[in-house]
Amino acid sequence: MEDGSSCKRNKPPSWGTLVTILSLDGGGVRGIIAGVILAYLEKQLQEIDGEDVRLADYFDVVSGTSTGGLITAMLTVPGENGRPQLAAKDIVPFYLEHCPKIFPQPEGLSALLPKLPKLLSGPKYSGKYLRKLLTKLLGEAKLHQTVTNVVIPTFDMKKLQPTIFSSYQALVDPTLDVKISDICIGTSAAPTFFPPHYFSNEYSQGKTSEFHLVDGAVTANNPTLVAMTAVTKQILKQNPDMGKLEPLGYDKFLVISIGTGTSKKEEKYSAKKAAKWGIISWLYNDGSTPILDMISDSGRDMIHFHSSVLFKALQSEDKYLRIDDDTLEGDVSSMDLATKSNLENLVKIGEKVLKKRVMHMNIDTGVYEPITENITNEEELKRYAKLLSDERRLRRMRSNTMVQDPSN
Repeated sequence: MEDGSSCKRNKPPSWGTLVTILSLDGGGVRGIIAGVILAYLEKQLQEIDGEDVRLADYFDVVSGTSTGGLITAMLTVPGENGRPQLAAKDIVPFYLEHCPKIFPQPEGLSALLPKLPKLLSGPKYSGKYLRKLLTKLLGEAKLHQTVTNVVIPTFDMKKLQPTIFSSYQALVDPTLDVKISDICIGTSAAPTFFPPHYFSNEYSQGKTSEFHLVDGAVTANNPTLVAMTAVTKQILKQNPDMGKLEPLGYDKFLVISIGTGTSKKEEKYSAKKAAKWGIISWLYNDGSTPILDMISDSGRDMIHFHSSVLFKALQSEDKYLRIDDDTLEGDVSSMDLATKSNLENLVKIGEKVLKKRVMHMNIDTGVYEPITENITNEEELKRYAKLLSDERRLRRMRSNTMVQDPSN
């Protein structure tokens, strides 16, 4: 890696036996569910290696879309001491404090008025508070400065193609080395909810790149394969950080993929009702945005399906953990209902998900099913914490050996 930034990051995969990836879905306020799960995982790591460790110490790549992109930044942007600015335990309090201002709820008579006229004249929320918050929180930190590698999907509406912000790529393509705050605002700019995010980046004297971004969920609401592809590109380019990894050496990958929950499959929409919809109903129906729900949910499930098939084919199912909940009902399935009661209910759901039995996708039916063994997500995260700790310890040992004997 260039410009000395690699000294801040985890030792490269070639120093250990695994490539470790943490993937975080989009989902608006439901990011609270992921926050509860991440706090639990970090606590398990701290019980093994001490209270000063952070999730970024254990993952070669942290990848997040939309609200997952914001959490990615929170976990990887350095503070004054070069360590991650926030701990995983800070995520839920952050959401509880700021979501009501990011997604202000109508009060009084305005709460009784139909929301459709507002949506016809502009986005549901101005996004001003979110932009101000992220600018203050993340400051001037740029993509290459994260404490471990990050991969954050967005979609550029002017180019009509995805723009993937990867810290790997930022080191060789200065046009993409932009402020993390701009990336987070862009990946969170869900159509109809927030305005698209335009910004320019001066990467050389007199040269600028510009971006016209909307929500990363348009590209990949579940960014697991996006992260794995980013690593594979580095292997193909023979990046020395990748050591002797083969381009299809996915059996060396350890992946934790965390969702933010979704509605019960059988009760969201029906073809009989949708048969009467026009363009407006596809964009807004009883407080939901059907077209966005379908795009994000189908993309998320397809990524999980492909990942499940891949790890099963490699007989590496024990190195791929997907934690999600597809049984949400009522208010908690909303992406933007930021009432105090709903946010608190999302915390409880996250706690319940930890207690639930580990689920996997049946690759023949596409249905989520509990695994054969009676193992909870809590228990499985403890096992993964041990694997991550062992990997980190191995890398540190090999690093010390090479320092003592550079000829190795």
